[in-house]
Amino acid sequence: MSQLMTREAQIVELGAWLQSPPGRYLLAWEQDRLDHDVADAFGFHALQLGMPELDGLRANRMPHRWVASDVLSTPEPLPAPPPADGISTTQLDGDRVHLRSEFDALPFPAGSLDLVVLPHSLELARDPHLTLREVERVLMPEGRLLITGFNPASLWGLRQRVARLRGAHDLFMPRAGDFIGYWRLRDWLRLLGFEVEVGRFGCWRPPCETERWLQRYAWMDPIGDRWWPVLGAVYYLHAVKRVRGMRLVGLAKRDLRTSRQAQRAVAQRRPAAATQKTDV
Repeated sequence: MSQLMTREAQIVELGAWLQSPPGRYLLAWEQDRLDHDVADAFGFHALQLGMPELDGLRANRMPHRWVASDVLSTPEPLPAPPPADGISTTQLDGDRVHLRSEFDALPFPAGSLDLVVLPHSLELARDPHLTLREVERVLMPEGRLLITGFNPASLWGLRQRVARLRGAHDLFMPRAGDFIGYWRLRDWLRLLGFEVEVGRFGCWRPPCETERWLQRYAWMDPIGDRWWPVLGAVYYLHAVKRVRGMRLVGLAKRDLRTSRQAQRAVAQRRPAAATQKTDV
């Protein structure tokens, strides 16, 4: 297989990898994190960008929910793990993909969405910077953004880099673009005015290709969560769009200046009027 893959081929490869034992293991962890957080997100409009194999909005209760894709092919849905206790889910109506659009040119007005989910979407985007800027544009103030991504600083990421340096074709993880580091992504979000409320890592088992060996190392998940959390194979970010202040321009700024001048003039006249009243 050529190292230069089209974006559609990368997405197809990622979908096929998610059906493997390590892919199902990672998908179960991500589905559980998204179920817990989207269940507490309220509003009217929610959007999932990419990776239709994962039903990231199934536990959300917003009346308008969409899944967007930037390729023409529609992948087959994967068997989703059952939700955790106390979380109810619903399936989105109709087709798995509701609209097709480039992620850096979304067909939504500015400030119109309450929730956006990006499951590995930045790794597959043609320009992750522009995608994040577009997400910031369509999110309303205090809107929520959920992101999952492969952690390059993990055992899985180390095996992937070593295989690439050796020129191997049988990579352990999908070759979907360049994986974006956790702290690097946090810097991008901060520059765009997002505040990260939750940052977590998951999947600490070694990069095993069989279900049998993955189950043997199941004991590493609780230990890794406590002692080496940043070495998880996948990370999860929950960010909120903050609007710090508002700048007045044009007529509003002129009216505010006129109002302040009038208030100063009144304040200057009040002492003189009080003195005249005392003398009388």
